[in-house]
Amino acid sequence: MKKELTKEIIQWDIKSWSKALKYWEINVDFDKIQNGLELGGRQGGLSLWLALKGKKIICSDLKGIKQCAEPLHLRHNVTGVRYQDIDATDIPYENHFDIIVFKSIIGGIGRNDNPDLQQKVFNEIYKALKPGGKLLFAENLIASPVHQRMRKSYLKWGSYWRYVSISEMKGFLKEFSTFDLHTTGVLGSFGRSEGQRNFLSTIDGMFLNKICPDKWKYIAYGIAEK
Repeated sequence: MKKELTKEIIQWDIKSWSKALKYWEINVDFDKIQNGLELGGRQGGLSLWLALKGKKIICSDLKGIKQCAEPLHLRHNVTGVRYQDIDATDIPYENHFDIIVFKSIIGGIGRNDNPDLQQKVFNEIYKALKPGGKLLFAENLIASPVHQRMRKSYLKWGSYWRYVSISEMKGFLKEFSTFDLHTTGVLGSFGRSEGQRNFLSTIDGMFLNKICPDKWKYIAYGIAEK
């Protein structure tokens, strides 16, 4: 995949988060997928990714998704994308989708220490998938004490965002028939510009992802099947 396209799909901290995209590309049989849903789409990057594969996609967010995401899709002349404002804790579909995707939404939904709402997202996803349907997820982890301190000091949402642990992610996925979960990223999130994040993610890829414990890493990604 071309770097510029990957940038438009992932949008931020690209080198670290694109690990999830590469993993999905290898481990999902897209020939078996007809329709899908992106939750928390913002600019609609993951909807673009699936639409470029010829899939019918609902690109969703809590509100205002069409105005936010449509410009990206129009630039790429993709068809098959519909827009719908959807609360991820109350998805108005049942046994409907072959695939559901999200990136970095669970922490915000659980803001101000609300793990029950975070669990509800996964329950709703399970309900909305067809039997055998797949969830592709990529989410921020609580990571190391240094990550936790830096977020509270430098991110305006760092004090109320509810970052999850690896064990919590596994618990959220317990209803699914199977799931796999991988981690990545140690230094990448500390970059103040995309260039810095790219450089630090290169160090992660060369050394730190290999030697640091999973609980120090700030991204969890994988696939769960209903």
